[in-house]
This record gives sequence, structure tokens and C-alpha cells, in this order.
Amino acid sequence: MLTVIIATISTTAQTPADSIAASTAPIIVDSDSSVFINLTETKTPRRDWATWRPDPKRAMWLALVIPGAGQIYNHKYWKLPIVYGGFVGCAYAMRWNNMMYSDYSQAYMDLTDNDPQTNSYNQFMHLGMQITESNQARYEKLFKARKDRFRRWRDMSFFVLVGVYALSVVDAYVDASLSEFDISDDLSLRVEPTLINNEYMGRNPLHSNSLGLQCSLNF
Repeated sequence: MLTVIIATISTTAQTPADSIAASTAPIIVDSDSSVFINLTETKTPRRDWATWRPDPKRAMWLALVIPGAGQIYNHKYWKLPIVYGGFVGCAYAMRWNNMMYSDYSQAYMDLTDNDPQTNSYNQFMHLGMQITESNQARYEKLFKARKDRFRRWRDMSFFVLVGVYALSVVDAYVDASLSEFDISDDLSLRVEPTLINNEYMGRNPLHSNSLGLQCSLNF
């Protein structure tokens, strides 16, 4: 036979003797199996944002997975335009330089294949200018230099993009680590003149002592 007893005891002021048997949660008692089940509903305490401190490792991993997530976790929302602006700027530079590299590469190939039907290089010519046998070598050198330059700028834009990503991760980790750094008014740096005793300069007082600066940091 299963007997279930549900008891609830209120949380009023009690004496030490009564506090031993007092409980703030309903209890289910099974008489056959002698099992006591506590139905206490634990409530998670609300986070106090005034004293909350971010975890550096969590901020780093969030920044690794999603760019800018570390700054959001650290509540440094003003850094998001800088991070995403760097990504957008680098992506635009990569796309534009790659487009110019492709155009100049095609123009250089059309100029050197000796086929008059392939003349995409004319889009880069000034109005009224034409490529002849006398100036073809000069234009070949010019197009090749521009092709190599835009390719170099495209590759550089990619490395800058990787650098922005790495800096966002480092910033998230360092910012979270310095969240508990003491910046109170007790920090002070004091610089004052002092006499330095040189023991190995002889007994001459003019040589044994020298004037210097003493720095002291209080924290």
C-alpha cells in the first residue's frame, strides 16, 4: 500500500528548537519505501550587473567563433563599429583590387597576344590615344606593373583582414582580463630626487654620492 503525505511548513520566525524540524519546501513521504522527495524549486539568483565581471576565456572563444561576440559579451558595444568597419573595409578592398587585377591581367594578355580582335586594353587608354608599335613595349610594361600592384594590394588586404580578426580576439580577451584591474584613486606614481650611495667610489664624499631620481608606485 502506498501512502503519500504532503506537508508544507511556513517560513516564519522560529525558535532554535523549532528550526530543526522546519522546512521551507513541500515533502512527499513514501511509507512503503521510506523515500523522502524534496520538491524545493530552486530559483537562480538574479545577476547583479553592477558587480558582474566577464570571463576572459569565454570572451576569447566567443570572439573566435563569431567576430564581435567577445565585445558584446564584455558590454563594449562601442567597439562593434570599429571591428565590423574593419572587416567591411578589408572585404571591399579585396574585391576592388581583385577586380582591377583581373582587368589589367586581361588587358596585358590581349596586348601581348598579337591578335587585333582582343583589345580590352582600350578601356584604359586616354581619349585619342592608341597603341602602336613604337609605344607597345612601354604600355606592356605599364600594364604588367599595374597588374602586379593590384595583385599585391589584394593579397595585402587579405592579411589585414586576418589581422583585424586577430586583434578583435586579443581585445576581447585583454578587455575581460582587465575588468578587475584596480583603477581607484589610491593608485599614484611619485617621482622625487634622491641621493645614490656609490660604495665602490672611494671615501671621497664627492665621488661616493650621486644625485638621481626615485620613482615609487603605490597601488
